Amino acid sequence: MKLLRYSVFLIVIAANAVNGQTNLDWAKKVGARHAPQKTMVWYVNDNGAVNDGVTLNTAAIQKTIDQCSAKGGGIVTFKPGKYLTGSIFLKNNVCLNIDEGVALLGSQNLKDYPEIDTRVAGIEMKWPAALINIAGQANVAITGKGLVNAQGKPFWDIYRKMRAEYDPKGLRWIVDYDAKRPRTLLVSNSADVTIKNITLQQAGFWTVQLLYSDHVTVDDITIRNNVDGHGPSTDGIDIDSSSWILVQNCDIDCNDDDFCLKAGRDWDGLRVNKPTEYVVIRKCVSRAGAGLLTCGSETSGGIRHVLATDLIGNGTSNGLNIKSAITRGGTVEDIHFTNITMNGVGTAFQITMNWNPSYSYSKLPDGYNEATLPDHWKKILHKVDPAEKGIPHFKDVYISNIKVTGAKKAINAIGLKESTMQNFHFDGVNIEAGTAGDVQFGQAWEWQNSQVITQDNTKLNLTDAVAGR
Repeated sequence: MKLLRYSVFLIVIAANAVNGQTNLDWAKKVGARHAPQKTMVWYVNDNGAVNDGVTLNTAAIQKTIDQCSAKGGGIVTFKPGKYLTGSIFLKNNVCLNIDEGVALLGSQNLKDYPEIDTRVAGIEMKWPAALINIAGQANVAITGKGLVNAQGKPFWDIYRKMRAEYDPKGLRWIVDYDAKRPRTLLVSNSADVTIKNITLQQAGFWTVQLLYSDHVTVDDITIRNNVDGHGPSTDGIDIDSSSWILVQNCDIDCNDDDFCLKAGRDWDGLRVNKPTEYVVIRKCVSRAGAGLLTCGSETSGGIRHVLATDLIGNGTSNGLNIKSAITRGGTVEDIHFTNITMNGVGTAFQITMNWNPSYSYSKLPDGYNEATLPDHWKKILHKVDPAEKGIPHFKDVYISNIKVTGAKKAINAIGLKESTMQNFHFDGVNIEAGTAGDVQFGQAWEWQNSQVITQDNTKLNLTDAVAGR
């Protein structure tokens, strides 16, 4: 057996430098405060739903939901079988129970997803409704051990075809918005929502989006989007300008960010100016995907007061991934990333303020008349003024009790001269990686009881970085 040579990068700072963490008492208050209590059961089959996997059941399912809510709430459920449907909209006091032996199949016809006013990838615009929607409601639940199969593969193919057409024209920055694809589950402008036990797969776009909502619990759900292919932008759980959120006991295998926090993009996100805050993510597993925990790239409204604990990343591209762009603005702060195990990840700590320029920065090519452009094009092209307002800020990040094995790179952290990454605290962080990586434009990065062991004998390359005291 060939023995690998390692080098060790170790910085030890006094204990009191790392223990200045902010108070986490708020973490006890996250999640839904209550759930639907009425137990009367309403079967969609009684309104004509057919469990053959072929008949479109949207109207029958929606009628049952409406009847249940009008009578004060209860449980809407299904007899065993497969139910094809387009967009359905849950109502106050309704629990949608997708039990074992039941599969909800998403229509592959975009016409079955009516366009609504929503926000997608940081921009408010018209977009197809999700397969399952909770919009402007309270005291709602989705439970059961059944399957929601969004059947999103045709939407992946549409996106890839459009990318092939848009990229050569210099339109990478807008194709994700023009290639309209339904999300699987949307919670929007709602409160006291519980999502529990269900399995979701093959999302056409994002799987679960919590938007402009508060006091939501997502518990013990399984996401499997890499079924029969790898869908682009099939994020797992996106928490978007929402607060008091609890995500726990979830298992995600997707093709983009696994657990992702967002708060708006560029001029439109700064206009809305709603943060994501008071979020706990615990006891979860991510498999394939772009980030075990990702903050951004939509940071305009700010992301703060986040506790991510007792997580496992197996083969995820990045571990802690904080990303933004110089047109986003906003502050990412008070992030706690603790008790984490990562196995075979790409980069353990990926931090950048200039993420994916071809996507992040918009420029209208010659030959287009700006006056006749769609509204969402105009929003993305709208310049942030003054430009300084678009500079993001990252600070007060607490990273502790981390074990990383088999990573390709330990750290890739690149700030800006005008916006240094401030007050990153590492305590009990042990990384084994192929190479160490870089820290550029960091200020007050403090390490205690931590080490980076590399196969290529490299040490962290520190450029314009100031250590803590």
